[in-house]
Amino acid sequence: MEAIILAGGLGTRLRSAVPSLPKPMAPIKGKPFLGYLFDYWLHQGIKHFILSVGYKCEVIRERFGTKYKDADVSYAIENEPLGTGGGLLLAIKQLRSKEPFLLLNGDTFFAVNLNNLFKYHKNCRADMTLSLVEIKNNKRYSGVLLDKQGLVYSIDSPTDSSKTSIANGGVYMIENDLFRKHLKRSPNKCSLEEELLPQLLIQKKRIAGFASNDSFVDIGIPHDYNLAANVLSQHV
Repeated sequence: MEAIILAGGLGTRLRSAVPSLPKPMAPIKGKPFLGYLFDYWLHQGIKHFILSVGYKCEVIRERFGTKYKDADVSYAIENEPLGTGGGLLLAIKQLRSKEPFLLLNGDTFFAVNLNNLFKYHKNCRADMTLSLVEIKNNKRYSGVLLDKQGLVYSIDSPTDSSKTSIANGGVYMIENDLFRKHLKRSPNKCSLEEELLPQLLIQKKRIAGFASNDSFVDIGIPHDYNLAANVLSQHV
């Protein structure tokens, strides 16, 4: 299976802790965060990683090249920032297979079991499956609401909430042809979470939600970045 990793963000919120590197290259015990993602998902069965990159992409290419252990590494390079949606659409063009692919956030580790996610995706006959995580005091992540069939019917913007909610954990299983119509033109800047996903819901695409209680960490802010070593040591 192949995986696209969104690794093109500027990482402005993490600059105080990691001032000179792209966010996925933030060091954790001397190893880039991206290396932990590679190791975990390679062990889960990924054989080809496509990195959607932009900001300081040369740092990533110099470190990882075109091969990481047994997996191939390719790069979809943004000449200008395209956002999570535009970066995804650019990277899809480098997929080699017609099979479903995995999409990952380059600043998030979520220890989802790939085999279980794939089986759930197929059983739901889904066009896309979001891996969902329970977040306490959720103020950062989009809340997800599911119907009785386990399909997403609403994705809410983050709010200042003291409640626990089910959120999008940034690990997606996606059918290869889901964004086919977008690939006929050069991708424009857009957000996966705020634009492409709502469009799919309007189009009545089958977006499933796969609940997981596995470990989750997002290094996007210094506080959580400092927690990452403990989480990653349990899995990689």
